[in-house]
Amino acid sequence: MITKEEILDIATLSKLYVPAEKLEGLTADMADILAFADTINATGVQAEEYEGLDGLLNVFREDVLQPSYPPEEILQNAGGGENGYFPVKKRK
Repeated sequence: MITKEEILDIATLSKLYVPAEKLEGLTADMADILAFADTINATGVQAEEYEGLDGLLNVFREDVLQPSYPPEEILQNAGGGENGYFPVKKRK
């Protein structure tokens, strides 16, 4: 359980002002937060590996290299290209 004095110490270290009328609520909120953290810490550390709901382990295919068209054949549609690249007009 956290005390009002601990809340005030934390506020002082954080350079925060806590008005007296907010101290009771802040102490209760901090106690709830610490209780929740204790609940999480109390759970088992052993976890099973998550495999998803559908049972698929890997839905991605492997990359497979495939031959490409020769650059000359591709660039013939652009009127032969320039130095092996598609010519692009500069925007104004």
